[in-house]
Amino acid sequence: MKYAIYGAGSLGIVFSAYLAKSGEKFDIIDRNPKSVEALNTNGAIVKGKIEMQGKVHAILDTEVTEKYDIIFLFTKQIGNEKIVDKIAKFLTPDGVICTMQNGLPEVSVADRIGEKRTYGCAVGWGATRLDYGISELTSEPEKQYLTFSVGSLDGHRDEKFDEIVRIVSIMGTAEIEENFLGARWVKLLINSAFSGMSAVCGATFGEVAKNKYSRKVIQRIIKECIDVADRAKIKIEKIQGKDVVKLLDYHNPIKKLISLKIIPLAIKKHAKLKASMLQDIEKGIPTEIDSINGMVCDFGQRYGVKTPFNDKVVEIVKKIEKGELTPNFDNVHMFYALFKKN
Repeated sequence: MKYAIYGAGSLGIVFSAYLAKSGEKFDIIDRNPKSVEALNTNGAIVKGKIEMQGKVHAILDTEVTEKYDIIFLFTKQIGNEKIVDKIAKFLTPDGVICTMQNGLPEVSVADRIGEKRTYGCAVGWGATRLDYGISELTSEPEKQYLTFSVGSLDGHRDEKFDEIVRIVSIMGTAEIEENFLGARWVKLLINSAFSGMSAVCGATFGEVAKNKYSRKVIQRIIKECIDVADRAKIKIEKIQGKDVVKLLDYHNPIKKLISLKIIPLAIKKHAKLKASMLQDIEKGIPTEIDSINGMVCDFGQRYGVKTPFNDKVVEIVKKIEKGELTPNFDNVHMFYALFKKN
């Protein structure tokens, strides 16, 4: 089958490098001429936890002439409808899109091309783009930590699903999810808590987990995510073998204290990860906050669960985007009033 990667950002570069080093043949499609030039000249380069360089073939999305059976979508969710409409033209008549994005992007993709042509993959590792064609892997490089949770909204599978599993297994561990919504929700929970606070505080996952004040906010964000999922009857799946609900949910003071102490340990393997939202803020471009913490808030409203801590993260990040605030630990003070009320 012929496949392509759309979006040469932090994750797309790392994924491409792994595939290229294994001998896979594919195209990288991107919107930025500088990115395409760098990839074709120097290859996809990975630094950080592992050093790697893979020779790749990149093309601009305005120059695509091929038709693909599978396109792995690595862009931000901002403007997803226009992007999906564009890349749908690059697909064969029964070609599929596999979303590799944060949040719950499968819903919007399926709205454009149909559920039978939509697969999703929750990526369980992180990276930071350093330059055009160069990315830093910030998660541990062992396969058990480079996870991909693959599934579909309606549970369907076909030969393209099998090919997606084969491809992602080249880099890491593929986890086939019967309960894909539950697998997506656990990644949404982690992103809301750690990416949200990384953007608020201007720090890495490890730094916001270590700070005792931001850690308390993280705990409340996680609790809201769990409570919303419970009300929505979403069964949150394990991630990398860990039962997040069992580890971090609480209903009494003792379990709450244990949960708080576990948070730094739970994120240890991804401690150096800097949220993609924070990377966007540093570049002066809009973040995906509405698709991450904002998604939890939307579900909370739909199912009658209050989400004040997720609401506050959205509020702060939007103010940072407007230049009214800067990302730093002083922003944690804005949550203090919520602890008194909730």
